[in-house]
Amino acid sequence: MSLREIFYPAGAVLAAILLITTSLTAAPGFLPVTGRTSVVLSSDFLTAASALGIAPGAITEGSVRSGIASFPITGGVIDLASAKGEINHSGGLSLTRGGTQVQLLSFNIDTTGAAAVLTGLVVVNGNVLGRVPLFNLGLPALALPLRPEPGNVLFIPGVRVTLTAEAAGALNTVFNLNAFVQGFNIGTASVYAVGEGSRQRRFFGERSISDPDSSGNDQDENERGIRRDQ
Repeated sequence: MSLREIFYPAGAVLAAILLITTSLTAAPGFLPVTGRTSVVLSSDFLTAASALGIAPGAITEGSVRSGIASFPITGGVIDLASAKGEINHSGGLSLTRGGTQVQLLSFNIDTTGAAAVLTGLVVVNGNVLGRVPLFNLGLPALALPLRPEPGNVLFIPGVRVTLTAEAAGALNTVFNLNAFVQGFNIGTASVYAVGEGSRQRRFFGERSISDPDSSGNDQDENERGIRRDQ
């Protein structure tokens, strides 16, 4: 056996390993550690909620004010090459009508399937029903691989949020209504995720990101970004 016959297969294997390694390291996973996902609630949703006597509210770290619902990001992972992954949140949204309260908690943005969806834990009057796909997410056109902005920030605006069939059915049943349908327009979301190792963590950790800014305006960085995009 010649030296060429001995070393050629080994060289081919080495080239394949280098190719795989390069592809794996070219677009590493993005690990969000803080930030916020905020939703500018649609006039359709706000008008319908008012007409039906449903009062939206915030739970723990979540906030609802001036038509914007906002929830802190706590973790997850996003594959920058494919935009597939999960982003986890704390806090939640409550919907109250009469003596019935629905709590939607611990939101997860999930882009690992055929379509992006936001899931959440559903609690009705203190009874845990389980994790349910709540909202379908219409992502904007994304240039892959995703490239975080300076400060290791991943900002994705213009995400369309609509009601899933499961959530529509559950809300109609719980509130004894027939007003909610699949595809109902909830609003437009922006994701402002701060990655591991970012210096911006201090703005999200050492003080509340909804603290008044230097001008006295009670807006967090993510909500200012949303307002610019509308």
